[in-house]
Amino acid sequence: MHSKEEKMEAFGRLLDIIDELREKCPWDRKQTNESLRPNTIEETYELCDALMHNDDKEICKELGDVLMHVCFYAKFGDEKGEFDIKDVCDRLCDKLIYRHPHIYGDAVAENVGQVLQNWEQLKIKEKGGNKTVLSGVPNSLPTLIKAYRIQDKARNVGFDWEDASGAWQKVKEEIAEFEEASKGMTKEEAEAEFGDVMFSLINAARLLHINPDNALEHTNQKFIRRFNYVEEHSIKQGRNLKDMTLEEMDALWEEAKKSLHNDE
Repeated sequence: MHSKEEKMEAFGRLLDIIDELREKCPWDRKQTNESLRPNTIEETYELCDALMHNDDKEICKELGDVLMHVCFYAKFGDEKGEFDIKDVCDRLCDKLIYRHPHIYGDAVAENVGQVLQNWEQLKIKEKGGNKTVLSGVPNSLPTLIKAYRIQDKARNVGFDWEDASGAWQKVKEEIAEFEEASKGMTKEEAEAEFGDVMFSLINAARLLHINPDNALEHTNQKFIRRFNYVEEHSIKQGRNLKDMTLEEMDALWEEAKKSLHNDE
């Protein structure tokens, strides 16, 4: 791979190009934090898609797009005289050193759990002690990921089940409550009970070292592949899905499961 000097040269070239685009390109010249933010979100999701498919070429490409956005935001800060890319890198380096006292200091962390516990305590101390354990979870996170992060942060201060068995018992209790109460619940009550079921399932997944967002996305993609198979083969039969019975579609679904190998 490339040397440290080559990497620094490439990053410098990128910064030069960002400067030139900001100066000469009508579109780039108009951009602000607010106007670029939706594009950044889209680029981040495109990177997530590449990561889910473990596609190294696409990961490299999408990382470049995200890095370009980072450089643009640093450029905006530089133009306002608030910060530049050096400040961004310096603050990140300082934070990484501070939060790894077991590497750069005298603290001891012999396993991942101890590292994470130290990390959360240092983050609170870093904020002057005025922040709560859960305050670092962004409100704008997708709800499934947010639930996982809330539970993970609570775990880092010892608020957690000892193992997955307790969490599974909670899942069963929540499902039973939802099933029983659903017979006479209002929409709001049903929503609240279902939320409890989802939260408990995410908790159980976490304790089994399963990332629920990744797991659900794999299932989403599996459903898409199988449904596409059903749709394609119904067209080959000269049929429209809307005109087929559920039994006929289910037969094609079972055929899809057998035909799409390694699709479990």
